[in-house]
Amino acid sequence: MRRSRNAKIIATLGPASSSLEAISSLFEAGADVFRLNFSHGSHEDHRKSYDTIRSLETTFGRPVGILLDLQGPKLRVGKFFEGKVTLEVGQKFRLDMDETLGTAERAPLLHPEVFAALKPNTNLLMDDGKICVRVLDCGKDFAKTKVVTGGVLSNNKGVNVPDAALDVSPLTEKDLLDLRFGLQLGVDWVALSFVQRPSDVAEAKKLIAGRAFVMSKLEKPQAMDHLDEIVELSDAIMVARGDLGVECPPEEVPSHQKRISRVCREAGKPVIVATQMLESMITVPTPTRAEASDVATAIYDGVDAVMLSAETAVGEYAPEAVAMMERIIRHAEQDIHYQQSRMHERRVPEATAADAISAAARQVSQTISAASVVTFSSTGSTTLRAARERPTVPIIGLTPRLDTARRLALVWGVHSVQTQDCDSFREMVDTALRVSCEEGFASVGDALVITAGVPFGTPGATNILRIAWVE
Repeated sequence: MRRSRNAKIIATLGPASSSLEAISSLFEAGADVFRLNFSHGSHEDHRKSYDTIRSLETTFGRPVGILLDLQGPKLRVGKFFEGKVTLEVGQKFRLDMDETLGTAERAPLLHPEVFAALKPNTNLLMDDGKICVRVLDCGKDFAKTKVVTGGVLSNNKGVNVPDAALDVSPLTEKDLLDLRFGLQLGVDWVALSFVQRPSDVAEAKKLIAGRAFVMSKLEKPQAMDHLDEIVELSDAIMVARGDLGVECPPEEVPSHQKRISRVCREAGKPVIVATQMLESMITVPTPTRAEASDVATAIYDGVDAVMLSAETAVGEYAPEAVAMMERIIRHAEQDIHYQQSRMHERRVPEATAADAISAAARQVSQTISAASVVTFSSTGSTTLRAARERPTVPIIGLTPRLDTARRLALVWGVHSVQTQDCDSFREMVDTALRVSCEEGFASVGDALVITAGVPFGTPGATNILRIAWVE
């Protein structure tokens, strides 16, 4: 099964999409990668979803990517005597480490790392930014605040501290247990929540040790101060607009999204845009025009993938949401302005043989009107370089490793296929010709542009370009 688009679709699984029939319908509608959100559900729930996704590979004969999304250090206010309180603008409100149930005058906030980062005039946001309080005075276990934006605050609502970098690891005890479980299952990608600094990524990569690719979720404004370093260390980046939109003023989110997308594109790292993309379709069968434009804008920016969250996890129209996203992507990619922008954003290749070969493959494929660019790669590095060039023809990513094929399912323009390892260059060419025809990308008389690294199996050693014709 081949897709007639380049950008990929990530679908989140949940109560509305837990059965074999539901997951199959999402895949058939266009989902390329499935997200397991470990903020919800049990390990047994996720194991069942994992097994179901893997069964799709046998049914449809195509590698499918699985993304484990860790919850991260979610800060929450404690509980109240009556379950909720009403905060009025201008009133004083205390936050502290006392576990006693809260009142309209105070509430427990059992996070010492928050108090350690506070100073007078720091803002705290609660309940996804609906309530704002400003610090008047603070210590190591308390903060006296004034309510700036009032409202009803109920038990266990989230707390955001946009004005401070918190000294907290992105991996909680729960995350470590979830990570161990997910790696044992064999997930392909791990999404790291609330990344603030490069050391957060380095810590996760050390623990994962190559058993999955690491995707950094950028949802803290502090991450923008270290964007280049975070992108360099990460295998992919997610623009997580949910918490980012709480931590930052709404008017700043679009510019952050564009900057992140641009830096990732220049670095050749996959970038994903997520959150509220087709949110209306949780309850209605069609999106708003603004939502359709939002998805299309991400595609025009050249992102690798767009993600559906609640739309497929709990939505009433999950397959329809995927199908709608597919239609929006295809229409945008067929637009002459999209094609022109792809030409204009060509980057200057780095001064390496691998970069030069990948850039040449894109140019040659366009000049001779090749049917596709075919890459041979064990780790996926050759295929990622080809994708960075954004060729005008499909990319067939051939690899002997199933884990690599699954990981590449996320990458722009890549149709990944697991093949037998090749012992010779002639065998590699023959395999490229055969698979391209079998997968529906080429027929007799078509030309293919083939790139690989010799000796085979050497990561990052792309050094061969070959033109071959289907006979």
